[in-house]
Amino acid sequence: MSTRSPRPSYAAVLRVPHARRTFAAALVGRLSYGTVSLALMLSLTRSTGSYAVAGLVMALFGATGVFLSPYRASLVDRHGPRRALLPMALLYAALLCALAAVCRRPGTSEAVLAVIAAFAGACAPPLGPTMRAVWAELLPDRALLQRAYGLDGVAEELLFVSGPLLVGGIVAVAPPTVGVVLSAVLVAVGTLAFVTSPAAAALRPAGREKNDGPAPEGRADGQARALLQPVLVAAGVGVSVSAVDLLVVAYAGERGLGDGAAAWVLAALSVGSAVGGLVNGAVAWTSPTRARLPYFAAGLGLCLAAAGLAPGLGTLLPAVMCAGLFVAPALTTAYLVADESAAPGFRVRAGTWCNTAVNAGGSAGAAAVGLLVERLPLPVCFAVSGAVAAAAALVPGRRRGGFARRAGLISRRRSHESRRSRPSPEKPPSRVSGRP
Repeated sequence: MSTRSPRPSYAAVLRVPHARRTFAAALVGRLSYGTVSLALMLSLTRSTGSYAVAGLVMALFGATGVFLSPYRASLVDRHGPRRALLPMALLYAALLCALAAVCRRPGTSEAVLAVIAAFAGACAPPLGPTMRAVWAELLPDRALLQRAYGLDGVAEELLFVSGPLLVGGIVAVAPPTVGVVLSAVLVAVGTLAFVTSPAAAALRPAGREKNDGPAPEGRADGQARALLQPVLVAAGVGVSVSAVDLLVVAYAGERGLGDGAAAWVLAALSVGSAVGGLVNGAVAWTSPTRARLPYFAAGLGLCLAAAGLAPGLGTLLPAVMCAGLFVAPALTTAYLVADESAAPGFRVRAGTWCNTAVNAGGSAGAAAVGLLVERLPLPVCFAVSGAVAAAAALVPGRRRGGFARRAGLISRRRSHESRRSRPSPEKPPSRVSGRP
């Protein structure tokens, strides 16, 4: 279930056997994450009548979702998508339905709401990282994989734009709890379709693998060092992008531009990110991914710092759009570096660490900029938010050394021995799935 194309393109990605079905199923499930936040927040505020309680419950929901995501990813690596993802998705969907039910009854204890929300967040299936791991299994051609990751990143960006719009349409004609139930249905149906796809079967569980010899003592340390650069860059991007949301609102309020102006600027950021992701995926880069990653992070930081100097809306819009051009490329490249750095049986976890870093950085950025914007001038706040991404660009990229070379030697030796032992050249040796 793999392909090599002389001229890789987005169409070539979708022509890979089972790719369209698997990708569409994953997007249906991931749309749940675009709808659930707004729907749940509206349901909680109507149920409790308190923004403080609703915010606390949402914080617990998000915290357990973010900080337990590496553990959930390890379950997928260990047991495979079918055995791990489906139980998570069904339990997550059931808990969302339970939240919707208790929100329909005003006066429900805040403790009950908090406990159910915390357990729901803890069960959220890592569909995005698993889909990227499936892409890596299906597409050994790195140029084609780059396009797949670019397409995946742009699609995810659009999901988080269209999800709130869908909830907005629902609450115009129905209670917001309907949006919570819809989120549950989306994740259950999408995950079921995803794990039953033949492409999901290509992502074999690692289980308890038997090695040819003792594991190198520095393997875990080498894995951590290799992931340091993409994880920190992803966190820096999360901090900077989340800061833009509040900074743009403050900019519009300071100049009396109204909330509509802020919405246009944030839309420009999303449009820039989508365009940047598509262009990055289509370019045939000659430089290594680790070498490109710092430039994308630095570009985001410089554009954000420049946006703070914009004298009006007419200049702020293109400045923020230019910043957006670097967002999707930075995240896509971070995921590519993480995949290249992943040891066998660690792919989903490697991508999830980047995903966790983005979300954790987003939460930290929102909290930090809320404090800064009341104490510093807006241009300084823009510069500080950009400096975080620029600082992440300074993190040195390290490849995994001994383990990568040893795994490569073993792979080549086995391949050579396999070719030598085969009496007939008509059957080529099977390619080892998963890079060291």
